[in-house]
Amino acid sequence: MKSTRSPRLRKYHQTGRADAAQETARHILNAFSDSMRRRWFDEVTLEEVAHRAGVHVRTVIRRFGSKDGLLEAFVDEFIPSIAIDRATPPGDVQAAIDRLMDIYETWGDSVIRNLAQEQRHAALKRLLDLGHERHRAITAETYAPWLDRLAPPDRARTLDALIAATDVYVWKLARRDMGRSRADVAQILQTLVGAVLAQASSLASKGRPSS
Repeated sequence: MKSTRSPRLRKYHQTGRADAAQETARHILNAFSDSMRRRWFDEVTLEEVAHRAGVHVRTVIRRFGSKDGLLEAFVDEFIPSIAIDRATPPGDVQAAIDRLMDIYETWGDSVIRNLAQEQRHAALKRLLDLGHERHRAITAETYAPWLDRLAPPDRARTLDALIAATDVYVWKLARRDMGRSRADVAQILQTLVGAVLAQASSLASKGRPSS
């Protein structure tokens, strides 16, 4: 029997279904994100994600295929959002460290767990590789006022030092292993970054030839 629905009505229903499917996908990804913050990757199950999202496991499988497929989708959404969250005006060291601390307080433990599992789960490699790339790119943008004054070899070494000074392992060492407060850890990062920037300023002012 020929449909009596108008093209406009059919388009409305199709759009509604697409919006509902997208909303379901967001719920599933949020549930997976919540699980990843609290659990080891190999402990996270599709059943757990489905339960948190309020859907059936078959819905998760139909949308993402597998846990690796879910991780891929999570990477596509998570990494860009972290880059946006970290965005601060170039040269604003205090704002950059405060924003980084926000991210480490939320995701630091999860990142450390993922790094520990990298050799056992190839699916995590893309997540971690992108994380490293974005950390380097955002650090370069944040400290460009100092880096751009340096000759290329000094610039590369200074950027490496800034990346090391603000790495998640520094946060983990001070926050978890030493039991320092968030404020104390932020001060440690500021001290390390300040030392690197002071050296960069000295190199720039002297105009020292780089080997």
